[in-house]
Amino acid sequence: MSEALDTERRWRALHRYARISPFKARLVMDLIRGLPCDAALDALRFNHRRASGMIADVLKSAMANADEGEADMGRLYVAAARVDGGPYFRRWRPKDRGRAHPIAKRTSHLVVEVAEA
Repeated sequence: MSEALDTERRWRALHRYARISPFKARLVMDLIRGLPCDAALDALRFNHRRASGMIADVLKSAMANADEGEADMGRLYVAAARVDGGPYFRRWRPKDRGRAHPIAKRTSHLVVEVAEA
């Protein structure tokens, strides 16, 4: 009665309270999910969206965590990449005739996990 154990090791890095909308960050995060880490860094390097720089830093941190954990750096891939919504700042925009409209300044939690193939 022996079961196969999942021996895949994972390393995670995150950037909490990133000052970018989760919708905008998810557009970039969807590009790198499942890619090898080198290809993911290249995709982020040539992407012109503002979130790509933030996500590249998180990916590099996850790769550094894997390097500290004695991982084979050539076999790393992006196992999981997600963007969770964080708290948002509520601001008010003045409008005509004394009215005010709400503005939501959103934040995100960027999470990247890498694993060995």
